[in-house]
Amino acid sequence: MTSAQSAAPTRIDPWAVGAAIASISAVGIALGLGLPLLSVILERRGVSASMIGANTAFAGIASLIAAPLVTPIARRLGVATTMLLSIVASALAAIGFYVYDDIAAWFGLRLVFHFAVTTLFILSEFWISAAAPPDRRGLVLGLYATFLSLGFAAGPWLFSQVGSIGPLPFYLAAGILAAASLPILAAWRHQPAMSRAEAGSGGAFWRYVVLVPTATAAVLVFGAVESGGFALFPVYGERIGFPEGDSALLLTAIGLGNVLLQIPIGLLSDRVRDRRHLLVAFALIGLAGSLGLPLIAGDWWTMAAVLFVWGGVVAGLYTVGLAHLGSRLTGSDLAAANAAFIFCYAFGMLLGPQVIGSSMDIFGPDGFAWSLGLFFAAYLALTVVRLTAGRKAA
Repeated sequence: MTSAQSAAPTRIDPWAVGAAIASISAVGIALGLGLPLLSVILERRGVSASMIGANTAFAGIASLIAAPLVTPIARRLGVATTMLLSIVASALAAIGFYVYDDIAAWFGLRLVFHFAVTTLFILSEFWISAAAPPDRRGLVLGLYATFLSLGFAAGPWLFSQVGSIGPLPFYLAAGILAAASLPILAAWRHQPAMSRAEAGSGGAFWRYVVLVPTATAAVLVFGAVESGGFALFPVYGERIGFPEGDSALLLTAIGLGNVLLQIPIGLLSDRVRDRRHLLVAFALIGLAGSLGLPLIAGDWWTMAAVLFVWGGVVAGLYTVGLAHLGSRLTGSDLAAANAAFIFCYAFGMLLGPQVIGSSMDIFGPDGFAWSLGLFFAAYLALTVVRLTAGRKAA
Protein backbone atom coordinates (compact mmCIF):
# COMPACT_ATOMS: atom_id res chain seq x y z
CA MET A 1 0.00 0.00 0.00
CA THR A 2 1.01 3.60 -0.50
CA SER A 3 1.60 5.69 2.57
CA ALA A 4 -0.69 8.67 2.74
CA GLN A 5 1.79 10.65 4.70
CA SER A 6 4.36 11.08 1.95
CA ALA A 7 2.03 12.95 -0.43
CA ALA A 8 -0.45 14.40 2.04
CA PRO A 9 -1.26 18.13 1.99
CA THR A 10 0.12 20.31 4.77
CA ARG A 11 -2.85 22.69 4.95
CA ILE A 12 -6.56 22.64 4.23
CA ASP A 13 -7.43 23.67 0.65
CA PRO A 14 -10.77 25.52 1.00
CA TRP A 15 -11.58 25.23 -2.71
CA ALA A 16 -11.14 21.46 -2.74
CA VAL A 17 -12.97 20.99 0.55
CA GLY A 18 -15.79 23.28 -0.61
CA ALA A 19 -16.29 21.39 -3.88
CA ALA A 20 -16.36 18.00 -2.17
CA ILE A 21 -18.73 19.20 0.55
CA ALA A 22 -21.07 20.88 -1.94
CA SER A 23 -21.25 17.66 -3.95
CA ILE A 24 -21.94 15.38 -1.01
CA SER A 25 -24.44 17.83 0.50
CA ALA A 26 -26.47 17.83 -2.72
CA VAL A 27 -26.35 14.04 -2.81
CA GLY A 28 -27.52 13.84 0.80
CA ILE A 29 -30.45 16.20 0.23
CA ALA A 30 -31.52 14.45 -2.97
CA LEU A 31 -31.40 11.01 -1.32
CA GLY A 32 -33.03 12.22 1.89
CA LEU A 33 -35.86 13.73 -0.13
CA GLY A 34 -36.08 11.07 -2.81
CA LEU A 35 -36.05 7.82 -0.83
CA PRO A 36 -39.14 8.52 1.30
CA LEU A 37 -40.83 10.41 -1.56
CA LEU A 38 -40.70 7.48 -3.95
CA SER A 39 -41.74 4.99 -1.27
CA VAL A 40 -44.79 7.05 -0.27
CA ILE A 41 -45.88 7.39 -3.90
CA LEU A 42 -45.57 3.63 -4.46
CA GLU A 43 -47.43 2.92 -1.22
CA ARG A 44 -50.24 5.24 -2.34
CA ARG A 45 -50.46 3.32 -5.61
CA GLY A 46 -51.02 0.09 -3.68
CA VAL A 47 -47.56 -1.42 -4.25
CA SER A 48 -46.53 -3.96 -1.58
CA ALA A 49 -43.72 -3.26 0.88
CA SER A 50 -41.72 -6.10 -0.71
CA MET A 51 -41.98 -4.49 -4.15
CA ILE A 52 -41.11 -1.07 -2.69
CA GLY A 53 -38.06 -2.69 -1.12
CA ALA A 54 -37.14 -4.37 -4.40
CA ASN A 55 -37.37 -1.08 -6.31
CA THR A 56 -35.28 0.68 -3.68
CA ALA A 57 -32.76 -2.16 -3.78
CA PHE A 58 -32.03 -1.27 -7.41
CA ALA A 59 -30.16 1.68 -5.95
CA GLY A 60 -27.75 -0.84 -4.46
CA ILE A 61 -27.43 -2.73 -7.74
CA ALA A 62 -26.55 0.50 -9.55
CA SER A 63 -23.93 1.33 -6.94
CA LEU A 64 -22.44 -2.17 -7.12
CA ILE A 65 -22.09 -1.76 -10.88
CA ALA A 66 -20.64 1.74 -10.59
CA ALA A 67 -18.08 1.20 -7.83
CA PRO A 68 -15.43 -0.72 -9.84
CA LEU A 69 -15.87 1.60 -12.84
CA VAL A 70 -15.64 5.04 -11.26
CA THR A 71 -11.86 5.16 -10.79
CA PRO A 72 -11.04 4.11 -14.42
CA ILE A 73 -13.60 6.61 -15.76
CA ALA A 74 -12.23 9.44 -13.63
CA ARG A 75 -8.66 8.66 -14.69
CA ARG A 76 -9.70 9.12 -18.33
CA LEU A 77 -12.02 12.12 -18.00
CA GLY A 78 -10.73 13.81 -14.84
CA VAL A 79 -12.35 13.98 -11.43
CA ALA A 80 -14.25 17.25 -11.96
CA THR A 81 -15.52 16.37 -15.45
CA THR A 82 -16.79 12.99 -14.25
CA MET A 83 -18.57 14.64 -11.33
CA LEU A 84 -20.26 17.21 -13.59
CA LEU A 85 -21.50 14.52 -15.98
CA SER A 86 -22.87 12.61 -12.99
CA ILE A 87 -24.73 15.70 -11.80
CA VAL A 88 -26.41 16.07 -15.19
CA ALA A 89 -27.41 12.38 -15.29
CA SER A 90 -28.79 12.35 -11.73
CA ALA A 91 -30.76 15.58 -12.22
CA LEU A 92 -32.38 14.30 -15.42
CA ALA A 93 -33.24 10.98 -13.73
CA ALA A 94 -34.84 12.84 -10.82
CA ILE A 95 -37.18 14.59 -13.26
CA GLY A 96 -37.79 11.28 -15.02
CA PHE A 97 -39.43 9.84 -11.89
CA TYR A 98 -42.19 12.43 -12.30
CA VAL A 99 -42.49 12.10 -16.06
CA TYR A 100 -42.84 8.30 -16.09
CA ASP A 101 -45.43 6.49 -13.93
CA ASP A 102 -44.69 2.91 -14.96
CA ILE A 103 -42.96 0.86 -12.24
CA ALA A 104 -40.70 -0.78 -14.84
CA ALA A 105 -39.42 2.66 -15.86
CA TRP A 106 -38.72 3.44 -12.20
CA PHE A 107 -36.40 0.43 -11.99
CA GLY A 108 -34.41 1.82 -14.92
CA LEU A 109 -34.40 5.34 -13.48
CA ARG A 110 -33.12 3.95 -10.15
CA LEU A 111 -30.16 2.46 -12.03
CA VAL A 112 -29.28 5.73 -13.77
CA PHE A 113 -29.84 7.94 -10.74
CA HIS A 114 -27.85 5.83 -8.29
CA PHE A 115 -25.01 5.07 -10.73
CA ALA A 116 -24.52 8.83 -11.01
CA VAL A 117 -24.94 9.43 -7.28
CA THR A 118 -22.44 6.66 -6.47
CA THR A 119 -19.93 8.33 -8.76
CA LEU A 120 -20.40 11.61 -6.90
CA PHE A 121 -20.06 9.79 -3.58
CA ILE A 122 -16.78 8.08 -4.47
CA LEU A 123 -15.11 11.07 -6.10
CA SER A 124 -16.17 13.55 -3.42
CA GLU A 125 -14.75 11.19 -0.78
CA PHE A 126 -11.53 10.88 -2.76
CA TRP A 127 -11.33 14.65 -3.16
CA ILE A 128 -11.95 15.40 0.54
CA SER A 129 -9.53 12.68 1.70
CA ALA A 130 -6.82 13.93 -0.66
CA ALA A 131 -7.31 17.49 0.63
CA ALA A 132 -7.22 16.59 4.35
CA PRO A 133 -3.92 17.21 6.20
CA PRO A 134 -2.91 14.23 8.40
CA ASP A 135 -3.02 16.21 11.63
CA ARG A 136 -6.53 17.54 10.90
CA ARG A 137 -7.99 14.53 9.08
CA GLY A 138 -10.56 13.76 11.76
CA LEU A 139 -11.79 17.36 11.74
CA VAL A 140 -12.04 17.58 7.94
CA LEU A 141 -13.75 14.20 7.51
CA GLY A 142 -16.02 14.90 10.46
CA LEU A 143 -17.01 18.16 8.76
CA TYR A 144 -17.60 16.29 5.50
CA ALA A 145 -19.77 13.69 7.25
CA THR A 146 -21.63 16.47 9.04
CA PHE A 147 -22.64 18.10 5.77
CA LEU A 148 -23.64 14.71 4.36
CA SER A 149 -25.80 14.14 7.43
CA LEU A 150 -27.17 17.68 7.17
CA GLY A 151 -28.23 16.86 3.64
CA PHE A 152 -29.95 13.69 4.79
CA ALA A 153 -31.70 15.70 7.52
CA ALA A 154 -32.73 18.50 5.15
CA GLY A 155 -34.14 16.06 2.58
CA PRO A 156 -36.90 14.60 4.81
CA TRP A 157 -37.63 18.08 6.15
CA LEU A 158 -38.15 19.32 2.59
CA PHE A 159 -40.33 16.28 1.96
CA SER A 160 -42.46 17.18 5.00
CA GLN A 161 -42.91 20.68 3.58
CA VAL A 162 -43.56 20.01 -0.12
CA GLY A 163 -45.32 16.64 0.20
CA SER A 164 -45.54 13.95 -2.46
CA ILE A 165 -48.10 15.48 -4.85
CA GLY A 166 -47.12 17.16 -8.10
CA PRO A 167 -43.80 17.95 -9.80
CA LEU A 168 -42.29 20.27 -7.15
CA PRO A 169 -40.33 17.68 -5.10
CA PHE A 170 -38.80 16.19 -8.25
CA TYR A 171 -37.73 19.52 -9.73
CA LEU A 172 -36.46 20.59 -6.33
CA ALA A 173 -34.19 17.54 -6.13
CA ALA A 174 -32.92 18.14 -9.67
CA GLY A 175 -32.21 21.81 -8.95
CA ILE A 176 -30.27 21.05 -5.78
CA LEU A 177 -28.10 18.55 -7.65
CA ALA A 178 -27.50 21.03 -10.48
CA ALA A 179 -26.42 23.72 -8.00
CA ALA A 180 -23.56 21.49 -6.82
CA SER A 181 -21.87 22.00 -10.19
CA LEU A 182 -20.97 25.61 -9.35
CA PRO A 183 -18.44 24.89 -6.56
CA ILE A 184 -16.95 22.11 -8.68
CA LEU A 185 -16.41 24.53 -11.55
CA ALA A 186 -14.91 27.09 -9.16
CA ALA A 187 -12.44 24.48 -7.82
CA TRP A 188 -11.51 23.12 -11.25
CA ARG A 189 -7.78 23.83 -10.83
CA HIS A 190 -7.81 22.24 -7.36
CA GLN A 191 -9.12 18.83 -8.37
CA PRO A 192 -6.95 15.85 -7.31
CA ALA A 193 -4.94 14.09 -9.98
CA MET A 194 -5.15 10.37 -10.66
CA SER A 195 -2.13 9.26 -12.64
CA ARG A 196 -2.60 6.28 -14.93
CA ALA A 197 0.83 5.06 -13.91
CA GLU A 198 -0.20 4.62 -10.27
CA ALA A 199 -3.62 3.20 -10.96
CA GLY A 200 -4.42 -0.08 -9.30
CA SER A 201 -5.60 -3.06 -11.29
CA GLY A 202 -9.09 -4.49 -11.20
CA GLY A 203 -7.81 -7.05 -8.74
CA ALA A 204 -6.72 -4.24 -6.43
CA PHE A 205 -10.31 -3.07 -6.14
CA TRP A 206 -11.47 -6.44 -4.84
CA ARG A 207 -8.45 -6.66 -2.56
CA TYR A 208 -9.59 -3.47 -0.84
CA VAL A 209 -13.07 -4.94 -0.33
CA VAL A 210 -11.71 -7.73 1.89
CA LEU A 211 -8.58 -6.05 3.23
CA VAL A 212 -10.17 -4.73 6.45
CA PRO A 213 -13.38 -6.75 6.91
CA THR A 214 -14.33 -5.08 10.19
CA ALA A 215 -14.43 -1.66 8.48
CA THR A 216 -16.06 -2.80 5.22
CA ALA A 217 -18.70 -4.79 7.10
CA ALA A 218 -19.40 -1.70 9.23
CA VAL A 219 -20.17 0.43 6.18
CA LEU A 220 -22.21 -2.44 4.69
CA VAL A 221 -24.40 -2.46 7.82
CA PHE A 222 -24.65 1.32 7.74
CA GLY A 223 -25.74 1.19 4.09
CA ALA A 224 -28.40 -1.42 4.82
CA VAL A 225 -29.79 0.44 7.82
CA GLU A 226 -29.65 3.87 6.19
CA SER A 227 -31.13 2.92 2.81
CA GLY A 228 -33.74 0.49 4.09
CA GLY A 229 -34.58 2.61 7.09
CA PHE A 230 -34.98 5.86 5.16
CA ALA A 231 -36.98 4.23 2.38
CA LEU A 232 -39.39 2.28 4.57
CA PHE A 233 -39.62 4.41 7.70
CA PRO A 234 -42.52 6.46 6.26
CA VAL A 235 -44.36 3.17 5.62
CA TYR A 236 -43.49 1.97 9.13
CA GLY A 237 -44.61 5.27 10.62
CA GLU A 238 -47.94 5.15 8.80
CA ARG A 239 -48.57 1.56 9.92
CA ILE A 240 -48.02 2.43 13.60
CA GLY A 241 -50.33 5.42 13.32
CA PHE A 242 -48.20 8.50 12.55
CA PRO A 243 -49.26 10.97 9.82
CA GLU A 244 -46.99 11.31 6.78
CA GLY A 245 -45.49 14.60 7.95
CA ASP A 246 -44.72 13.30 11.45
CA SER A 247 -42.92 10.27 10.01
CA ALA A 248 -40.83 12.54 7.80
CA LEU A 249 -39.88 14.66 10.82
CA LEU A 250 -38.70 11.54 12.65
CA LEU A 251 -36.31 10.97 9.75
CA THR A 252 -35.15 14.55 10.23
CA ALA A 253 -34.43 13.76 13.89
CA ILE A 254 -32.10 10.96 12.78
CA GLY A 255 -30.35 13.33 10.40
CA LEU A 256 -29.92 16.05 13.00
CA GLY A 257 -28.29 13.54 15.34
CA ASN A 258 -25.85 12.75 12.55
CA VAL A 259 -25.10 16.45 12.08
CA LEU A 260 -24.21 17.11 15.71
CA LEU A 261 -22.15 13.98 16.39
CA GLN A 262 -19.97 13.47 13.31
CA ILE A 263 -17.25 16.06 14.12
CA PRO A 264 -16.79 14.75 17.70
CA ILE A 265 -16.72 11.19 16.34
CA GLY A 266 -14.14 12.15 13.72
CA LEU A 267 -11.90 13.77 16.33
CA LEU A 268 -12.32 10.79 18.66
CA SER A 269 -11.32 8.37 15.91
CA ASP A 270 -7.93 10.11 15.66
CA ARG A 271 -7.28 9.51 19.37
CA VAL A 272 -8.20 5.85 19.86
CA ARG A 273 -5.58 3.17 19.35
CA ASP A 274 -7.92 0.57 17.86
CA ARG A 275 -10.87 1.90 15.86
CA ARG A 276 -12.56 -1.51 16.01
CA HIS A 277 -13.51 -0.81 19.62
CA LEU A 278 -15.34 2.32 18.50
CA LEU A 279 -17.12 0.37 15.79
CA VAL A 280 -18.24 -2.25 18.32
CA ALA A 281 -19.62 0.45 20.62
CA PHE A 282 -21.55 2.07 17.77
CA ALA A 283 -23.01 -1.28 16.72
CA LEU A 284 -24.13 -2.04 20.28
CA ILE A 285 -25.96 1.27 20.45
CA GLY A 286 -27.50 0.55 17.05
CA LEU A 287 -28.74 -2.84 18.24
CA ALA A 288 -30.21 -1.45 21.46
CA GLY A 289 -31.96 1.41 19.66
CA SER A 290 -33.41 -0.89 17.01
CA LEU A 291 -34.85 -3.42 19.45
CA GLY A 292 -36.25 -0.60 21.57
CA LEU A 293 -38.40 0.89 18.78
CA PRO A 294 -41.49 -1.30 19.38
CA LEU A 295 -41.44 -0.31 23.05
CA ILE A 296 -41.73 3.42 22.29
CA ALA A 297 -43.80 3.27 19.09
CA GLY A 298 -46.76 5.05 20.69
CA ASP A 299 -44.81 8.13 21.85
CA TRP A 300 -43.65 10.43 19.05
CA TRP A 301 -41.43 12.64 21.24
CA THR A 302 -39.66 9.71 22.92
CA MET A 303 -39.09 8.08 19.56
CA ALA A 304 -37.69 11.33 18.16
CA ALA A 305 -35.23 11.63 21.08
CA VAL A 306 -34.09 8.01 20.77
CA LEU A 307 -33.71 8.27 17.00
CA PHE A 308 -31.73 11.49 17.39
CA VAL A 309 -29.05 9.71 19.46
CA TRP A 310 -29.32 6.39 17.64
CA GLY A 311 -28.94 7.89 14.16
CA GLY A 312 -25.97 10.05 15.10
CA VAL A 313 -24.01 7.21 16.68
CA VAL A 314 -24.80 4.68 13.95
CA ALA A 315 -23.50 7.11 11.32
CA GLY A 316 -20.15 6.87 13.10
CA LEU A 317 -19.72 3.48 11.40
CA TYR A 318 -19.26 5.42 8.16
CA THR A 319 -17.14 8.27 9.51
CA VAL A 320 -14.63 6.09 11.36
CA GLY A 321 -14.15 3.76 8.41
CA LEU A 322 -13.60 6.64 6.00
CA ALA A 323 -11.02 8.28 8.28
CA HIS A 324 -9.16 4.98 8.49
CA LEU A 325 -8.90 4.71 4.70
CA GLY A 326 -7.68 8.28 4.30
CA SER A 327 -4.92 7.80 6.89
CA ARG A 328 -3.37 4.87 5.02
CA LEU A 329 -3.64 5.58 1.29
CA THR A 330 -3.13 8.27 -1.33
CA GLY A 331 -3.65 8.91 -5.07
CA SER A 332 -5.38 6.25 -7.15
CA ASP A 333 -4.91 3.73 -4.34
CA LEU A 334 -7.08 5.95 -2.17
CA ALA A 335 -9.65 6.33 -4.96
CA ALA A 336 -9.80 2.53 -5.41
CA ALA A 337 -10.20 2.04 -1.66
CA ASN A 338 -12.99 4.64 -1.56
CA ALA A 339 -14.66 2.79 -4.43
CA ALA A 340 -14.40 -0.50 -2.51
CA PHE A 341 -15.77 1.21 0.58
CA ILE A 342 -18.77 2.51 -1.37
CA PHE A 343 -19.16 -0.92 -2.99
CA CYS A 344 -19.75 -2.42 0.46
CA TYR A 345 -22.05 0.47 1.33
CA ALA A 346 -23.97 -0.23 -1.88
CA PHE A 347 -24.20 -3.92 -1.10
CA GLY A 348 -25.81 -2.91 2.16
CA MET A 349 -28.21 -0.67 0.21
CA LEU A 350 -29.14 -3.72 -1.84
CA LEU A 351 -29.77 -5.94 1.19
CA GLY A 352 -31.40 -3.45 3.54
CA PRO A 353 -34.60 -2.44 1.73
CA GLN A 354 -35.37 -6.00 0.65
CA VAL A 355 -34.76 -7.55 4.08
CA ILE A 356 -36.63 -4.81 5.94
CA GLY A 357 -39.55 -4.71 3.49
CA SER A 358 -39.97 -8.49 3.51
CA SER A 359 -39.73 -8.55 7.29
CA MET A 360 -42.55 -5.99 7.53
CA ASP A 361 -44.71 -8.06 5.18
CA ILE A 362 -44.13 -11.20 7.26
CA PHE A 363 -44.07 -9.88 10.83
CA GLY A 364 -45.98 -6.62 10.56
CA PRO A 365 -44.66 -3.21 11.72
CA ASP A 366 -42.36 -4.75 14.37
CA GLY A 367 -40.50 -6.50 11.55
CA PHE A 368 -38.98 -3.10 10.77
CA ALA A 369 -37.17 -2.95 14.13
CA TRP A 370 -36.30 -6.64 14.23
CA SER A 371 -34.64 -6.59 10.81
CA LEU A 372 -32.57 -3.51 11.75
CA GLY A 373 -31.44 -5.32 14.90
CA LEU A 374 -30.47 -8.36 12.84
CA PHE A 375 -27.93 -6.35 10.85
CA PHE A 376 -26.27 -4.98 14.00
CA ALA A 377 -26.25 -8.40 15.70
CA ALA A 378 -24.56 -10.00 12.68
CA TYR A 379 -21.92 -7.27 12.63
CA LEU A 380 -21.22 -7.67 16.34
CA ALA A 381 -20.78 -11.43 15.86
CA LEU A 382 -18.25 -10.81 13.06
CA THR A 383 -16.33 -8.24 15.11
CA VAL A 384 -16.14 -10.46 18.19
CA VAL A 385 -14.76 -13.29 16.04
CA ARG A 386 -12.16 -10.95 14.48
CA LEU A 387 -11.05 -9.51 17.83
CA THR A 388 -10.86 -12.98 19.41
CA ALA A 389 -8.82 -14.32 16.50
CA GLY A 390 -6.47 -11.33 16.74
CA ARG A 391 -5.84 -11.94 20.43
CA LYS A 392 -5.10 -15.62 19.83
CA ALA A 393 -2.69 -14.77 16.99
CA ALA A 394 -0.89 -12.28 19.27
